[in-house]
Amino acid sequence: MDWLILLAGLAGIIFGAKYLVDGASSLARRWGLSEFIIGLTIVGMGTSAPEMVVSFVGAIEGNADVSMGNILGSNIFNTLLILGVTALILPIKVTTENRKIDAPMNVLIALLLFALSLDSRLSRLDGIVFLLFFALYMWWSFRHQGTLTVEEDTVPERSIWLSVLAVLGGLALLVFGGRYFVDSAVAIARSSGVSDKFIAITLLAGGTSLPELATCVAAAARKKGQLALGNIIGSNVFNILLILGGSAVIHPLDLTGTSPEHAGFSYVDLGMLLLSALALLFAAIIGRKKEMGVISGTCFLLLFVGYLTYLIVSL
Repeated sequence: MDWLILLAGLAGIIFGAKYLVDGASSLARRWGLSEFIIGLTIVGMGTSAPEMVVSFVGAIEGNADVSMGNILGSNIFNTLLILGVTALILPIKVTTENRKIDAPMNVLIALLLFALSLDSRLSRLDGIVFLLFFALYMWWSFRHQGTLTVEEDTVPERSIWLSVLAVLGGLALLVFGGRYFVDSAVAIARSSGVSDKFIAITLLAGGTSLPELATCVAAAARKKGQLALGNIIGSNVFNILLILGGSAVIHPLDLTGTSPEHAGFSYVDLGMLLLSALALLFAAIIGRKKEMGVISGTCFLLLFVGYLTYLIVSL
């Protein structure tokens, strides 16, 4: 039964990603918005739904390990694994705004989180600072990057209601498919004698990033690189500024209770988050032909393998 649920969940992820990308691209055409903005907002927020649920529940229950560990792990997975795989499938075009604003903003957010976490606490004031940064970045993005380009204008039109239905249906399939996929994978792993800590580091940490992975791979297959890049940066921004900021406002996060036994967060994880953001900025600036391709994707994946190795060795 677990194997059947696993396959059903995988099917939900695959079809959900397809419908989400198709619907989002059609909405971009209908509303005159760039694919990057659609990826940054609708797709980015939608694929961050699992992180939002896990983090808000953790905050309400006063469990800072869950909120912080979930966000750090997801953002590292997003940048190094998902963007790395996407760049190998299709070179991702990088715009001037991506190089000058979006990639640096990703680094600034990581630095801000690092700085505010030094006292081992995220207060409600810290959460408000995150939310203000989020509102400012969204305002700037719509004002300066929201226009549909000539290349994106070739996206075929469909009814706006069909497009919205495709987006909502795709998100639902992604979220529920991902949940059942992870639950069944954990059950299979445990029945095979795999340790809970290893499961937490691999299946559970990566499970909430499954929607981003499926969406980016589907976007790359349809040559929608800007939508994929917007999805990753948008998801990272939502995770830290909106979700972690909102979690701190709901309940101040006391990080002093974090311990290795909980597989939560450490300053090594914070450092890896900052390194992944810097790697994205570096790739965006020096990429040949204004794109992130095989070299960038390979470097991202090597960093991810190194970090995963560290986590396994430190069990």
